[in-house]
Amino acid sequence: MKKQVEKQFIEVIGLINQSRFNAYKAVNTELIDLYWKIGEYISNRVSNEEWGKSIVSSLAIYIQTVEPNLKGFSDKNLWRMKQFYETYKEHQNLSALLRENTWTNNLAIFSRCRSMEEKEFYLRLCAKELYSSRELERQMNSGVFERVMIGNQKLSSVMREMTPNISNAFKDTYVFEFLNLPEIHSEGDLQHALILQMKNVILELGKDFLFMEEQYRIQVGNSDFFIDLVFFHRSLQCLIAFELKVDKFKPEHLGQLNFYLEALDRDVKKVHENPSIGILLCKSKDTEVVEYALSRNLSPALVAEYQTILPNKTFLQNKFHQLFVDSTNNI
Repeated sequence: MKKQVEKQFIEVIGLINQSRFNAYKAVNTELIDLYWKIGEYISNRVSNEEWGKSIVSSLAIYIQTVEPNLKGFSDKNLWRMKQFYETYKEHQNLSALLRENTWTNNLAIFSRCRSMEEKEFYLRLCAKELYSSRELERQMNSGVFERVMIGNQKLSSVMREMTPNISNAFKDTYVFEFLNLPEIHSEGDLQHALILQMKNVILELGKDFLFMEEQYRIQVGNSDFFIDLVFFHRSLQCLIAFELKVDKFKPEHLGQLNFYLEALDRDVKKVHENPSIGILLCKSKDTEVVEYALSRNLSPALVAEYQTILPNKTFLQNKFHQLFVDSTNNI
């Protein structure tokens, strides 16, 4: 009886938290809408040569005088509102997304992202993952846009055919700088560190990943086999098997992974779920070797690298640009 009452109490707390979240979203939407309107107003005055820098500074002082308790209306922030409006005024399709994100995250995105494609990517990612400003900063510093775009380009035809909505679900490189692993480490060290830091691992993988088990046991015939890490992906509705390799990718690694995927699909996957996906997480890889190995692979699998330090973002940007050029030339 006590457990049943406690469960009911938890349900009430859930209602309170949901209402609080809804109220926060409503307030944030109004705030972003206000900043948009002020930005539009200032932009129009400046473009008509009615206002200059001194008048905007005077406006900031006037607001502070009339409404001394208001925060966020300094001359610097007023200019940001103008920039915010001018950045997106020709992109009305992003209007709802802008209002789903906080002002702090909006500022980071429109001031740091170079292309509209990159801005839209981070707007959608933040709205989906509900990133704090600190989480967003970490993702931007690690070049998640470039890593996901490169990952999309390298998805095998099998992956695309079996899972049509797979775009943006995986990365070409996963960054685990928070593990504090030494340069030389074993697969056991890597797996143990990932388990200890699972909250941060989920942040890197994406919040659609639900962790199930480490060393997941599958039985085939009279033998037991163990998959390093198994997750369930909510959006893709499938099991995700991770195999960890602390050395360079070798084609024979795929045979082991394919065997695990077959076992998961035959003995673990539920009827309504999609085919399981395998990820070989390697210390390094030769892109051409990976392409050859996957070209005739019939299982939905991908090969990704992992890094234990933050990557050089310029290197990622150049790699993404070169991949785009190569794909364009091959059309």
